[in-house]
Amino acid sequence: MGALPSYTTGRWFTPDAGGSAVPVRDSSTGELITEVSADGLDLAGAVDYARRTGQASLGALTFHQRALLLKRFAQVLTERKDELYAASARAGATKSDAWVDVDGGIGVLFTYSSKGRRELPNAQVYVDGPSESLSKDGSFLGRHIYTRLPGVAVQINAFNFPVWGALEKFAPAFLAGMPTIVKPATPTAFVAEAMVRILVESGEVPDGALQLVCGSVPGLLESLGLGDLVAFTGSASTAAMLRARVPNGAIFQAETDSINASVLGLDAGEGTPEFDAYVKQLVAELMAKSGQRCTAIRRAIVPAASVDAVLDAVRARLEERAVLGDPRGDGVTMGPLVSTAQRDEVLRQVARLVEAGGEIAIGSTDAPEVVRADGTRGPAQDGAFITPLVLRFADARTPAVHQIEAFGPVAAILGYESVDDAADLVARGEGSLVTSVATHDPVFAVELTSRIASCNGRVLLLDRDDARSSTGHGSPMPHLVHGGPGRAGGGEELGGIRAVLHHMQRTAIQGSPDMLTALTGVWHPGAKARSDERHPFRKSLGELRIGDQLISESRPVTLDDIETFANFTGDTFYAHMDEDAAAANPFFPGRVAHGYLLVSWAAGLFVDPAPGPVLANYGLENLRFVTPVSPDDEIRVELTAKQITPRETDEYGEVRWDAVIRNQRDDLVATYDVLTLVAKE
Repeated sequence: MGALPSYTTGRWFTPDAGGSAVPVRDSSTGELITEVSADGLDLAGAVDYARRTGQASLGALTFHQRALLLKRFAQVLTERKDELYAASARAGATKSDAWVDVDGGIGVLFTYSSKGRRELPNAQVYVDGPSESLSKDGSFLGRHIYTRLPGVAVQINAFNFPVWGALEKFAPAFLAGMPTIVKPATPTAFVAEAMVRILVESGEVPDGALQLVCGSVPGLLESLGLGDLVAFTGSASTAAMLRARVPNGAIFQAETDSINASVLGLDAGEGTPEFDAYVKQLVAELMAKSGQRCTAIRRAIVPAASVDAVLDAVRARLEERAVLGDPRGDGVTMGPLVSTAQRDEVLRQVARLVEAGGEIAIGSTDAPEVVRADGTRGPAQDGAFITPLVLRFADARTPAVHQIEAFGPVAAILGYESVDDAADLVARGEGSLVTSVATHDPVFAVELTSRIASCNGRVLLLDRDDARSSTGHGSPMPHLVHGGPGRAGGGEELGGIRAVLHHMQRTAIQGSPDMLTALTGVWHPGAKARSDERHPFRKSLGELRIGDQLISESRPVTLDDIETFANFTGDTFYAHMDEDAAAANPFFPGRVAHGYLLVSWAAGLFVDPAPGPVLANYGLENLRFVTPVSPDDEIRVELTAKQITPRETDEYGEVRWDAVIRNQRDDLVATYDVLTLVAKE
């Protein structure tokens, strides 16, 4: 395909081949695919374009509008994913590997689109937590808000997941309103380029929101500053080098290689469902992406008495499942590593582990026989193939096994004697992305997890109840944080809305209720409110305004009302029915009205019964009962439009109402939010 192009400042740029260009070859055949270089590319111009054009185009959109675009991106990629599968095969990915990468990346887009519309407002400011009263009279409040960072997100990705790895960073940045420059790893940059090209050709990407730089990027990081962000995935050594190049004003977060572990519980002996699930998972981690996953199991920590049984079971399953070869060949279940250079690096690390005392118990470092694309079998020739390898260590505390990672289909099996022993072995990895624990014993699971959670970004508990539904040890989900402490980089990716907030600045805002209402789009008690002759429920979403208010008439509460409600509902709790017992309670002056009676009556006080713009009440939130109501008290309701959220794709939106119940002495009786669906017209 010639030299691989980059996409910056709204156009494609193809460098001259040769010179400093790096050749990229088919990992199965050695055939030249492309050459990668950024020579002649205006990197400073790309950064400036993101800051100016990208920020402007994304800044004009609300969270919901960006979320809908993410859905559209997912649909566009789905329509053309066969192209990405074909490109992935040239990088050594089997169909199942490509499914994890391509469909997994598309799934990230769908997930963030959904969560963005469900969990974020249809606005540009995100409010974090409740307001804080900073004065006795309520005239001075504080609140935390998130606003988007004003710069560019430079995303430096690893070679193993060119689609998923790019999209899991791009999606939350885009949803936050921050433009992205994708820097793919050279060996699989051509797959990332195909993905970006599909998105660009769709015409759906806002100007400047997505750029692609293929090749080395000298000076790019040094040009960043306050408001910019670098998200890196790769080796710990490279992360340290890049971190030193990033100016202090920019944010740097890393997800790096780690020596992940999988623990077989003391209860999970041979023949148990947990033993079988453990073996199945370990083999899957050796085969998937040929072990080239940052989350792959590197240390199989099993009861000392089960080491031989686990090795036998793993060996048998590999013989049954692992068919090594060109992903385009029939029946191939495990492809090559991404390049011959990566293969040689893995073999070097295996040699180091052997030198440190490891014994190869499964597999061989000899060049394997493989299935070719035409279905014939033969020597690997120019391909980057390695058979799955499991090393055995007599001393489970050999330092090398907890420090050296062979980034391929390589794991070590280590025996342990007790929970304390297993926890110590896990912690020797000095920070991991994930540890899985196969056990059906809750006591073992709780004790071990409480010991190892602090040195892991994620812990997967695997047993007979979730073995079928579990997504597996090595599969981060967009809903949950992906990252880990210590060696794993100390950063966080994914995690649902948490990842979006990584691309935004949290700021404490102090001011009057009116100022905070104007800034957040959420009405605050004490801010101006408007009451007119027209009931708020008669106003469409387009007519309703924040602060529109209804103050109801008062309604008396009698003892007969309380008893009728108690007998009708069956709620005859003594505080409502027994004067002496209620008076003995430290919270009540005597018999009191049911809280749910008051909420029900409150609805009767504020509801307008005729058909109209209000389509449905779909819930209450934050309900608190503050002051008990006694017989012969009176109650009234103050209902205020608190937040209005139009739905982009529907003819209605959501209105959150601030509801306050007070008694005849103006004491606060109850507070809550009423949620309604209201027609736009």
